[in-house]
Amino acid sequence: MKQFLLSLLVLIATATQAQLLTFSPSFIKDNDAGVTITVDANKGNLGLVTNTGTVYIHSGVITSLSTSASDWRYVKLGGTPNLFTTAQPTLACTSLGGGLYRFSYPSDIRSFYGVPAGESILKISILFRSTNGQNVQRNLDGSDMYVPVYSTSIGTRITVPLMQPTFTPVPEPFSRAVGDALPITAIANLSSNQRILLNGVQVQSSTATTTLSANPVLTQVGSNKVVVEATSGTTARDSFTFFVAGPTPVAPLPAGVREGINYNPNNTEATLVLFAPFKNRVTIIGEFPGSGFVETVAYQMTKTPDGNYWWKTISGLTPGQEYAYQYLVDGIIRIGDPYTEKVLDPFNDPFILPTTFPNLKPYPTGQQGIVSVLQTNAPGYTWQVPNFVRPNKKAIVVYELLLRDFIANHDFKTMKDTIPYLKKLGINTIHIMPFNEFEGNQSWGYNPNYFFAPDKFYGPKNDVKSFIDACHQNGIAVVMDMVMNHVFGSGPQALLYFNNALGEPAANNPWLNRQAPHPFSVGYDFNHTTAATKYLVDRVVQHWLTEYKLDGFRWDLSKGFTQRQCGTDAGCWSNYDFDRVQTWKRIYDVMQAASPNSYCILEHLGIDQEENELSNYGMLLWGKQTDEYNQVSMGYIQNSDYSRIIHTARGFNQPHLLGYAESHDEERTMYKNITFGNQSGANGYNVRLLATALRRQEMLVAQLLTVVGPKMFWQFAELGYDITINACANTTINPDCRTDNKPITWNYLDVPERRRLNLIYASLNYLRLQKQDAFALGNMQWGTGGLFKWLKLQHSTLNLVVVANMDVNNHTGTVAFPTAGTYYDYLLGGTFTSTGSTQTFNLSPGEYHVYIDQNITGPVLPPPVVVNPTGPIQNIRVLVYPNPVKTDALIEYDMPENGKVFITVHNAQGQQLGTIYQGFKNIGTHQISLNSNGFNAQKLQSGMYFLHLNLNGNKRVEKLLIQH
Repeated sequence: MKQFLLSLLVLIATATQAQLLTFSPSFIKDNDAGVTITVDANKGNLGLVTNTGTVYIHSGVITSLSTSASDWRYVKLGGTPNLFTTAQPTLACTSLGGGLYRFSYPSDIRSFYGVPAGESILKISILFRSTNGQNVQRNLDGSDMYVPVYSTSIGTRITVPLMQPTFTPVPEPFSRAVGDALPITAIANLSSNQRILLNGVQVQSSTATTTLSANPVLTQVGSNKVVVEATSGTTARDSFTFFVAGPTPVAPLPAGVREGINYNPNNTEATLVLFAPFKNRVTIIGEFPGSGFVETVAYQMTKTPDGNYWWKTISGLTPGQEYAYQYLVDGIIRIGDPYTEKVLDPFNDPFILPTTFPNLKPYPTGQQGIVSVLQTNAPGYTWQVPNFVRPNKKAIVVYELLLRDFIANHDFKTMKDTIPYLKKLGINTIHIMPFNEFEGNQSWGYNPNYFFAPDKFYGPKNDVKSFIDACHQNGIAVVMDMVMNHVFGSGPQALLYFNNALGEPAANNPWLNRQAPHPFSVGYDFNHTTAATKYLVDRVVQHWLTEYKLDGFRWDLSKGFTQRQCGTDAGCWSNYDFDRVQTWKRIYDVMQAASPNSYCILEHLGIDQEENELSNYGMLLWGKQTDEYNQVSMGYIQNSDYSRIIHTARGFNQPHLLGYAESHDEERTMYKNITFGNQSGANGYNVRLLATALRRQEMLVAQLLTVVGPKMFWQFAELGYDITINACANTTINPDCRTDNKPITWNYLDVPERRRLNLIYASLNYLRLQKQDAFALGNMQWGTGGLFKWLKLQHSTLNLVVVANMDVNNHTGTVAFPTAGTYYDYLLGGTFTSTGSTQTFNLSPGEYHVYIDQNITGPVLPPPVVVNPTGPIQNIRVLVYPNPVKTDALIEYDMPENGKVFITVHNAQGQQLGTIYQGFKNIGTHQISLNSNGFNAQKLQSGMYFLHLNLNGNKRVEKLLIQH
């Protein structure tokens, strides 16, 4: 009966799984015409099961010159599984209905792929993709698909057990135990002598046949191998290996171990623990002694009596040596260890330079998926500041940055060099966008997959620690952007329990919701009420706060930590949620237990009632006022009341509102100034002029950093960063490029007006540092509703008044100072005599003053540049990016007045090599490609050149570094 049932199972699988790929002819040769390959999207990983548009192939070949079994050559669609940039009709498939898609080769295989004569084609490697490239049909286990190509007259292939067509029999988990019968069928393209061997022993043979079957009984635990041979003059072979599991050992967890990697004190052993309820067997595969990336009995894991955990102690490890490994679950699912501190990624590691991550361990040859790494006796780090005293969270000044777009080397080692700059700027907290492992390299990091491993694109983990330590030595706290609203598809929490048919986490997933209960979610949503998710979050918190001595977290999409079913209703999602509040109080308690006084910063953006309760508990809440402040800087009265930057205006009891005018998520305020700024026809005042726009940024920050409570600003805001958030890496502008690499503009420090803005920020931050109690506990009053805006701060240690005219015309306003007497114009110099009662101010467009009742001297400020639209040009801004230039670049320049423009390129000897543009342009910001008007940068030899921009006789010269 058992043999009959197994045979029936295979027959059922033949009807359902065998046809993932079918091809004609059955034995393809490289010179065959009329070859077709058909995929059934209802099989395999179901990557296209919901597809409604055109399907395209992504294909190459494995040849005699391929360096590995996965080394695709002569690839169509660009060589790597990147998204399509444009549809390619010659690679489109024909839809046959019912999820079937057929690709018909227009020529023989060798001609289609362009394989030179003398190079043998062994396999066609093929995937099927949706039009945008994001949905991909693969094998059941997520691996690539291959079709054999035959170069000899005789060929043979195994058809039962079914292949995907990788060498893994399906369906999985496949019941293969000692005593089971294993049906085997092989076909040949010619009548031939055939035989079938199991573990080297012939179990069936026949002469002059094209089909041969056998049904041997399995007798061997562990690795088994089936080989079929067909002989007709020459001999062709096909084979597969499979694993026969022994009985699953059952025992409790050893004392003192927990999920993940547990290093034993002798440095030669490690106990691995995986939480995987509902699974049938788990085996460790990897580089351990006697292992390899194949399933073996020796590395089968022990299951705990409750069925929730799997564990095994690995012995014979060499101290200090790195070992790559994965968990193979139920014979089909490969995952890295969720708690590993280092992963190896076949798709992204090749693009990490040795200067970024020296001596990076190579990805193991011939494997698939992300691989985890363990290392006993790993190099440690000696902390110079083991007990850092964190700045008072009520008055911190946070500098938010993306390492990738802040320094060209995008690594923590180089980032240390910027600490003196940041310290001089006066900030005391750095918020770094996500740097735990995420999918891809060029990312903002909000697509996480491994939560305990620093992303290698930013350097080794000890470099992260060294940077944090150096910040602490300079009195600067470091906050990590943590993303645990969701995990992306390559994360083990998603892979281990996933419903491929529906494209969502399985119903029994211990961590994830099948569908996010709230809007604006990406990836796969965590259910923060389950014990598994709570445990994972707690371990993440404890790990980074203790191992890396981080000072806290900025929690991305914190409002998403909910199980209230709101669907796409943002109003429902934002309403007070008692359970969500309890979740955050629990996480906050875990943080404080792990590291007292650590910062818990929430990107909540919810209703005041809930945020006030969280604030009272000790958390900091993001206080977005971008639109309002940007209206002020552009000179438009509508929606310009920014009073909700003040915690008491929201009804908060504590000054725990982390206010900001710009974050990574917002359009750059300076870009909007020069693009959309207001203008006055009466006096010629024009916000879009560079110098004027920068003065408006001074006015903005004077009304931001003088408000009580913690504050934040985005990288390079202090230099007037004016490149749109939608700038593309290829120099165009498109909303789809929001997260693309952006130009790094340290050269802005050379522009006097920008340098002055930098010093304005530094001066205000200096004042905040000198008077922390005032900015943490002071009383605020405000008049921010009209064109004339005022702020008033009162405290026993400081009285401060800010007045500003946000209009583009002269404006008059009144305000009463807290006390009578002499006040000092902190930023502009001079004094003002206060009567203590209402006084009138007549202010020019954009004029502002910060008055304090003490003579405190901050950094020395250069005088502001006087902007005269009808007079000589004071400055011409020119930016070239990317620079160095490899193929092309975008030239962006400001026109402070209408006029004739000439843009030319010159060599080091002054010879003009080409004209990029000549003609008339209006006031404003303009862009043009370097490769314009017949000029081609690719024809220049690598070296230094100079870009000349001449506007009405005023010249600006920028260096051009050509680097092919």
